[in-house]
Amino acid sequence: MEIPEFRLGKELTPEQLAFFDAHGFIRFRAVANPAEVAELIDATAELEARFIAEERQSVLGIPLKYGRSEDDKPFINRFAFSSHYSERIKTFVNDARFEPIRSLVGDDCRLAEVEKDGVVINNFLNTPGSAYSKLGWHTDGLRDLFYLMMPKQMLNVGLYLDDCPREKGGVRVLPGTHKQGIFGTLFRKLYFLDNRPDRREVALETRAGDLTIHDGRLWHRTAQATLSGEESRRRTMYMAFVDGPFIPREESTRPPFYHRFQKLVG
Repeated sequence: MEIPEFRLGKELTPEQLAFFDAHGFIRFRAVANPAEVAELIDATAELEARFIAEERQSVLGIPLKYGRSEDDKPFINRFAFSSHYSERIKTFVNDARFEPIRSLVGDDCRLAEVEKDGVVINNFLNTPGSAYSKLGWHTDGLRDLFYLMMPKQMLNVGLYLDDCPREKGGVRVLPGTHKQGIFGTLFRKLYFLDNRPDRREVALETRAGDLTIHDGRLWHRTAQATLSGEESRRRTMYMAFVDGPFIPREESTRPPFYHRFQKLVG
């Protein structure tokens, strides 16, 4: 499947809306410029240094995923709620350029900054000490089921801070599965444990500054890079756009069960 070369404007075009409705994902080229990408990378490094110095293990009850680099230094594979702890990141994710995305959910759509996992920054690195180099098939609707709610529409909006060709692994999606029923949501794949390629999957290959959106009810996985070391580094910033009840998290909030399960498969 060939992904169109869409650009994000002040509003989504009928062609873009039709593509997203049919397939459950879309990609926009060059949403952030190189200077903005560099600023976000610097803000992430600043946040990482702060958390490592504090020996922080979680943020708003969500565990930080720590790994060790090739020179045996600690680094953070996954930051949840990054915009809650970094004003520089918060300013960027609340920029008006993202307003058209809300139309994919509805008038009550909002950016989840202290809900779900907030604005997540993934730092995938394929090294022996990495705690987060791949992630098996899943839907984000599982999160709603753990809160005893039916899966609701949630947009995962990913801004890429590095080029991500197929060799770096990256997100693989099963187009159209966002329209499946509850049986397909629960049983199409073995959650997190199954990372096998699927003949129907589509690789979201991107360049730094690109933006991808996928419906959280879509089956997707993160493939492991065939490259290793620094060449495999793939940093992405995921913004969750949601509607429905506002359920904020606090530092004392316990981790959801599925986060404990992911320790076995990360």
